[in-house]
Amino acid sequence: MEKVAVNDFVRRQIKGSGKTYSDSLSFDAMAKDAEKQMDNGNYKEGYREGVRIIRGSKKYTNHFICPYVKINENTELISRVVKRQIGEIPYIQTRAKNGASLKAGRIEYILYRHDVLLENNEHSTNLEWELISIHAIPEGVEKMPMGSITMMRNQLELPGGTKAKYSSEEWVESVMFWQKFGALEN
Repeated sequence: MEKVAVNDFVRRQIKGSGKTYSDSLSFDAMAKDAEKQMDNGNYKEGYREGVRIIRGSKKYTNHFICPYVKINENTELISRVVKRQIGEIPYIQTRAKNGASLKAGRIEYILYRHDVLLENNEHSTNLEWELISIHAIPEGVEKMPMGSITMMRNQLELPGGTKAKYSSEEWVESVMFWQKFGALEN
């Protein structure tokens, strides 16, 4: 019985979005891979109960485009005020204008359980789990922390956030990581 569906939020992860995407796998195929990997125990619990980080199948890693670059003194950055979706508070998004996209070392699927999505009426289906995000983790990166803007939205329970509390260490890891890496402007 199918238990992982595609949430509408993940559908924004397409070419030109500055997010991980695939030109060769459908979102449904990703959800099926996430379900299979979760059933095989290839996951860890996320930042709160009802959030899981699923390690994608190795055979699919090369099907994803990793949007990140390593930032250095030659990296040109551009910032703009944006919203992810209607009803959210705008935030400052910074992207790299140049640099080589890093190779994906692995794929992580982020799944939210139905009851967590119901908290803010963000469910797209009635299945137990929904795929809400896909991350191509750069080769050599062991742990990719959540973005600090996402953490802020969650901890302050702002529109589009999912209630969470983070430790000082989690905040520091996020800020430090995102000072070294950035999404490439497509």
